[in-house]
Amino acid sequence: MDVLNKLRNTVSNTISNTVQNTAYGLSQLSSVLPGNPVTREFEATAHVASAGPGLLWKIYSGYKKSTKQEAAIFVFEKRMLERWSSKADRELVLETLKRGVMQLTKLRHPQVLTVQHPLEESRDSLAFATEPVFASLANVLGNYENIPQPTPINLKDYKLHDIEIRYGLLQLGEGLAFLHGDVKLLHRNLCPESIVINIHGAWKIFGFDFCALNQSSDSKQPSWPYLEYDSTFPAVVQPHLNYQAPECILASSNGPPSDIFALGMLIYTIHSSGHQPLQEFHNDLGKCRRFLENFKGSNVSAKLLPIPETLRDTVKLMLSHNPELRLDAHQFIKIEYFTDIGVKTLNYLDKLFQWDNLQKSQFYKGLPQLLKQLPHRVVLHRVLPALYKELVNPPMIPFVLPSILQVMEATEVEEFREHILPNLKPVLALEDPPQISLVLMQQVNLLLKLCPMDVIKTDIVPMLLRALESEWEQLQELCLSALPNIVTTIDGPVIKNAILPRMKKICLSSGKKSTSLGIRVNCLLCLAKMLPSFDRWLVFDQILPFLQEVPHSGEPAILMAIIGIYRMLLTHSKLGMGKEILATKVLPFLLPLCIEQNLSMSQYEILSTLVVDMINRVTSEHREALRQLDAVRRETQQFDQALSQVVSPSFMQNNGLSDINLTPQVSSPNANSKTVNIENGLTMEDKFRLIQQQETHQRLQSQPILTPKAISQPVKSQPKDLTATLLKNNLDELNLSMSKATMSQPDYLATKNTPYKYNDAINLSQSQSQSQFLTSPTQAMSNRPMNWNSNGMNVPMNWNSPQSMMWNSIITPQNNMNFTTQPEIKPNLNFSATLQPFMSPTNTQTNANKPNSSTQDIMDLLS
Repeated sequence: MDVLNKLRNTVSNTISNTVQNTAYGLSQLSSVLPGNPVTREFEATAHVASAGPGLLWKIYSGYKKSTKQEAAIFVFEKRMLERWSSKADRELVLETLKRGVMQLTKLRHPQVLTVQHPLEESRDSLAFATEPVFASLANVLGNYENIPQPTPINLKDYKLHDIEIRYGLLQLGEGLAFLHGDVKLLHRNLCPESIVINIHGAWKIFGFDFCALNQSSDSKQPSWPYLEYDSTFPAVVQPHLNYQAPECILASSNGPPSDIFALGMLIYTIHSSGHQPLQEFHNDLGKCRRFLENFKGSNVSAKLLPIPETLRDTVKLMLSHNPELRLDAHQFIKIEYFTDIGVKTLNYLDKLFQWDNLQKSQFYKGLPQLLKQLPHRVVLHRVLPALYKELVNPPMIPFVLPSILQVMEATEVEEFREHILPNLKPVLALEDPPQISLVLMQQVNLLLKLCPMDVIKTDIVPMLLRALESEWEQLQELCLSALPNIVTTIDGPVIKNAILPRMKKICLSSGKKSTSLGIRVNCLLCLAKMLPSFDRWLVFDQILPFLQEVPHSGEPAILMAIIGIYRMLLTHSKLGMGKEILATKVLPFLLPLCIEQNLSMSQYEILSTLVVDMINRVTSEHREALRQLDAVRRETQQFDQALSQVVSPSFMQNNGLSDINLTPQVSSPNANSKTVNIENGLTMEDKFRLIQQQETHQRLQSQPILTPKAISQPVKSQPKDLTATLLKNNLDELNLSMSKATMSQPDYLATKNTPYKYNDAINLSQSQSQSQFLTSPTQAMSNRPMNWNSNGMNVPMNWNSPQSMMWNSIITPQNNMNFTTQPEIKPNLNFSATLQPFMSPTNTQTNANKPNSSTQDIMDLLS
């Protein structure tokens, strides 16, 4: 049970923590500035970094609500004061932070963090807004205190490039030169927590919490007050002890060299292993005194090995025990370490606003070569933002675009769409100067690769259409080379109504506005590459007529381009031309070209081969069509012949149908008169009979096959004297057959049913009568019905017997033969159904020629 309880508690705690973390992540942005006036103008989006003394300031990315301009929001949550038990310490921390921001707000310099909204205080927080910030230098060097967990991806494992360190130190030197020379202000706490890196990679001075202002009214001899370091105060309300100069700790004085010493210690921290300071004092003033007393001479040189050799001597001077031997800020920014080509490039970009267009154009011409020596991150976040500022100056855009396009070649799709595309889209719509379109068209394939589909349709395609209409042939050639790559992404109406008319204009132009031969050939080649993407109707309705209108004057290049298009149309599976188009439109155009004098031998062979292939296509397709028509014609003739044989006189005579008059007849106008026979016609009665026979035949075909129904209970017959009954019936039938022996051939069409007596039927069992009559259906159909007795003798049968009536009830619904006892009504004959009986001898004919048996013979047989 203990194990189960532990497992339950573990799962419960895990779920609870997950829910709490998720809820905190969703609510932290809405509750970051509760009631603070900064929220009226700025919106915080994400917690990204921390800065300031003890990294107490949380840095949030955000934007200004009115302008959507990016910004950084610094927030100090007053609940963090709870770590100090003393109220005086809490108030001192709060006042220190306020003082630093107020002093920062008063300063304006490119190397000092720019404040966009002054400090605002609420019951729960302090907040102010600045330019967009990436992180503090302390965060970049691995100090992740007071930043969101897990560590943001863009900050985790972040490593500074050498060019970033060089130019960052140069910016800090320029900032100190401004503070010391122009403002006469000492920073007094230059450390990684007081350096902020903005989103463009520029290093900015921050953290003026312990700055000292000039107290002297004489500008020649400035003086700055010094506050003694007190270990009893919280560390966050005093300058960072690891970066204090010897004179501050040992002599209780400070000046501009004190900030230079701190800058030297910062350089060591940046280059050291693990980014650790030269000595960690942990707020121990005595330890710091002992270290600084011994930090001189050879001890300094031995500890500076992690610093690059080109900078090591400079740092040694900056860390000199004697303040007078240290470099000042102006000397620092002029050292050889900052003469690197990359540093100069970045420095020039920051100073561009001071130059005229001529100086800028000269710099931009060589910039693409310089960018190859810079890291991609520096170019993307440091160089390009400076170039974007020039995109509002159209005359300079042709000089800036090559550098931007070169950077695009090394960017990923996500980077391009996030950082470059928003700034590049307005340029895609510019027409003047035309050099802009020329530069863009040179890299149009790169644009097609990186831009999303909606941008291609809304920005790239209109740019291509403008290029087709341009008078610059170079621009037209670039456009024609790019169109086949995007033809599948262009809507059909745009191709039909915009692109094709412009291409036709290029090929069909004449006079002073006629295009060169090369442009027309390239236009035809572009058309050939685009053909597989066109609909068949578009090709036949517009392309084929257009090809015959292209003026060529016998130029082999144009002729071969046209021939190539025809070859593609002939062999393409979707666009294949039929014999009609080939014979009526294509061949009449190509055949005159076969006598063209300007073609070379190889070109003529290509043309002749194409013409032969087209002729073969026409002849083979037409030959096959004629073969099929001939086959259909022969089948029709065979059918007509077979039909004529069916109604021929010989066929009718052989099948006993010669007495039917098939000649057309018309009825008399007198309704009461009889039917009048007209030469070469049928009588009215014959027509009615034929119609009835056709209807009968159709009903017979539509009815199911006759199957006898099973009888559940056979009828029990009464015992009779079968011998006497059979003898009587045979004698009666014998007399009847003798009276009709003279009949040689029955008349099938005029045969009348002979009445039979129902009282003389033979009473046989129902099962025996069914087996006898169902096995001999043709006998029942004969003119003279016969019955087979048990000995196989053919004897006449009484059709009025119960057995005969049962057979008639089965047969009559199937054949619709109206056999009744009325002698004057003729049956309706179906010729197709009765054809087979008429063509074979019947049992009646055979039985009629047999001699009659005497009474004695019958008696002998029965005995």
